[in-house]
Parts: sequence; structure tokens; C-alpha cells
Amino acid sequence: MSMQSSPSGKKVTVRTVREMKGREPVVMITAYDALFAGIFDPEVEMILVGDSLNMSFFAEPDTLSATLDQMLYHTKAVCKGAHRALIVFDMPFGTYVTPEQALENATRVFRETCAEAVKVEGGAEKADVVRILSENGIPVVAHIGLRPQSVRAEGGYRVQGRTEEEAARLIEDALALQQAGAFALLLEGMVSSLASEITRSVEIPTIGIGAGNGTDGQVLVWSDMFGFFEAFKPKFVKRYLEGARLIREGLRQYREEVKNRTFPDAEHSY
Repeated sequence: MSMQSSPSGKKVTVRTVREMKGREPVVMITAYDALFAGIFDPEVEMILVGDSLNMSFFAEPDTLSATLDQMLYHTKAVCKGAHRALIVFDMPFGTYVTPEQALENATRVFRETCAEAVKVEGGAEKADVVRILSENGIPVVAHIGLRPQSVRAEGGYRVQGRTEEEAARLIEDALALQQAGAFALLLEGMVSSLASEITRSVEIPTIGIGAGNGTDGQVLVWSDMFGFFEAFKPKFVKRYLEGARLIREGLRQYREEVKNRTFPDAEHSY
């Protein structure tokens, strides 16, 4: 599969993603339902059922109140719509505090959904969590850098790796998580040069979001990149579509046609 060709219909697996490192950038996007998962599925390698849905679709100020049951519900829906992309379940806040708790909850994810990997936030301190999941057949995407589930502890969303001390710690985190068995790393909200250095330092693929162009792949929240979420736009988000504006235009046309009785017309009547 070349970078210029259309994505193939072959099922993407953990091995597929690992083998893409250094060969071809990995395309990842979020999805929360069967409809959009089906649209995205042919065009991406990975779909993240992210706890970002808590902000995008539940109007919460952060992701922390997302529950395991809520995430399971949305993942089941995504699994109905996507059959090619690798589906990653975002473990919500408080569900992987200890290795034992993480294994219990991630096992439930694998029993109740068709997700093929889980994502956990945290650095070297989460190596034991990554290890126990990996050793029990649950592939892990480890998430370092800006960690949305730590936003209250951090006092906001802050770009990571600006100091030598922070940069050194993040490199150590990446290596420790790789050693623990993570098959991929998500690098969020960090200085681009550091993300590139981490990518060179590890043997597993890195997926960036707000981490520059030197990673092995990219992920964006779909409602951000397609202009549906309008509360704010992070610096790293490129809008590929003004979705909210297009919906409003269509809705206003529909309203006008209903009000002036031009819809439904003969073509749309029995």
C-alpha cells in the first residue's frame, strides 16, 4: 500500500500498525457511533473511541466524568460501523488506577466489544499497568505528553517538554512504556522537536496530536477537524470542513421549504 494509493480493504491489525513505522504514516481519527465509523473506516488505519466524546457531545468541561459503561456503549456502536480499521478503546479516568483494576476493566472491554486495543494515559508510573495488559493479550497504546485526564492536576492544558527536565522525563516515559509492552505511543501537546526525538528513540510507532510532523502518524478528534465542535479550536487542529456551517445552511433551507410548503413536493410524495 503506497502513500498515494487508496487504502486497501485488508483488515488492519496491531502487527499492521507496528510494521508501518518508518514506512508509511499512520492515519487515526476518533469516532463514537456506527454511522461515522462506517464513513471513516475505509480511509484510516486506526479509530479511537476517545473519552473526548465527553466534551464534544456531552458538553462537559473535561473528559474526567466519562464512565466505563458510557465508553462501552459507544465502542459497541463503532464496532458495528467499522470492520477494517483497528479500533482502540480509550480507558476512562479511574478505571486503571492499579494493574489489577486495569486488567479487570480491560478484560470486560474485550469481552463486550470488538475493540482490539486499549489506550491508557500515563508515563513510567503506568508501566506495570501496560505490562499486565500486554501479558494478558490486551494490546496497549500508551499516551504521554499532555494528558487530558490530568488536566485538573496540571491546572489546565499545557504544552509539554519545554524544559530539559521535562523532555528527559518524557523520553524516559516512552522507553519505559515500550519496555513494558506498549505497541504504540500517542504523543499529545508536546514540543515538536521532542516528539521527533522520541519517535527516533523508540522502535514502536508514535501517533501525534499537537506534536508536530515528526511522528509516525497523526490523530485528530473528528468533530474538531470537520468544524462541528465550535466552543474552541486548539492551535494544532486544522479544519478540513466547516461542518456546523454546512448543517445550518441545509437546516435553514429545510425550514424555509417547510414554512412555504414547497417541501414535500410531488417528487417526495407517494
